[in-house]
Amino acid sequence: MKFSEIVDRMGELATDNSLSIAPVQNPEITGVAAVDEAKLGHLSYIEGARFAALVSQTHASALILPRDKTLQSQAEERGIAWIATPEPRLLFAQAIALFYQPYRPQPEVHPTAVIHPTAKVGNDVYIGPHAVIQQDVEIGHGAIIHPNVVIYPDAKIGERTILHANCTIHERTRIGADCVIHSGAVIGAEGFGFVPTPTGWLKMEQSGYTVLEDGVEVGCNSAIDRPAVGETRIGSRTVIDNLVQIGHGCKIGSNCAIAGQSGLAGGVKVGNRVILAGQSGVSNQVKIGDGAMASAKSGIHHDVAPGEIVSGMPAVPHKLYLKVSAIYNRLPEMYQSFKQLQRQMGKK
Repeated sequence: MKFSEIVDRMGELATDNSLSIAPVQNPEITGVAAVDEAKLGHLSYIEGARFAALVSQTHASALILPRDKTLQSQAEERGIAWIATPEPRLLFAQAIALFYQPYRPQPEVHPTAVIHPTAKVGNDVYIGPHAVIQQDVEIGHGAIIHPNVVIYPDAKIGERTILHANCTIHERTRIGADCVIHSGAVIGAEGFGFVPTPTGWLKMEQSGYTVLEDGVEVGCNSAIDRPAVGETRIGSRTVIDNLVQIGHGCKIGSNCAIAGQSGLAGGVKVGNRVILAGQSGVSNQVKIGDGAMASAKSGIHHDVAPGEIVSGMPAVPHKLYLKVSAIYNRLPEMYQSFKQLQRQMGKK
């Protein structure tokens, strides 16, 4: 499609663009690519002045730029069409959707699917080969159940939700509308509840519920556990990466992001808009306030205040962590100074 057509489809987000300066500079755009891999016909983006050098190196035909006159001038000098926006990455994400849409099967029920007579299946639903839907399950309109999905009794799946191949939805699970559960994920399995006794571990039955509110996305091979009582709840529009463990009874707020290999022990409470970077670990019953952030490999053993940024193992405020890291790098030098001082003291 023409660059001008992309500008039109983006609406108000793309009103600041090179067509107002050079209307004849209207290349044919055939796809999207990273700026350092883009070729003629590609649309790409520059996130900020930090990547300014790439404007003079890229082979892209069009760029999404920050509102930076210098970058825009550089693009014009090279004959590259541009759109300027306060959030280039966001606009680029929307541009990708103009060229790619994920596979979406047409509504049907495959003859090899096993559906219990008591299950309630909405309109325009796709159920793929060898899917198993057990008694009293409810599936909303427009849902997509890919091959080999297993849905245990008394689970509810909201409208337009997508369950990818080989994920498992256990009993007492409630999944809202417009959710995406990726392959291998397990939602609502028994939490890790065992009570020590003189003769060994007594299994505490997990009779609670697992609730995913609308718009939640769960990555491949992640697990969200069912509690003994009450519920494990994931707030609306929260996104969870691959290989994440969320323990029984956790309460996660809305619009959170939890990156891969993170683990939350039982009873953790996470506010809204919280970000946990990769391999973060959160101890039992810890509370994390709204808008807090944890950098990669943080070990969170104590409550985190709203808006606070923490790092390290155990996690401390990020500014303190940076100071400690700077000292850590100087430990060999400091140790030599200490040994020298010891020798001097020993001579006196």
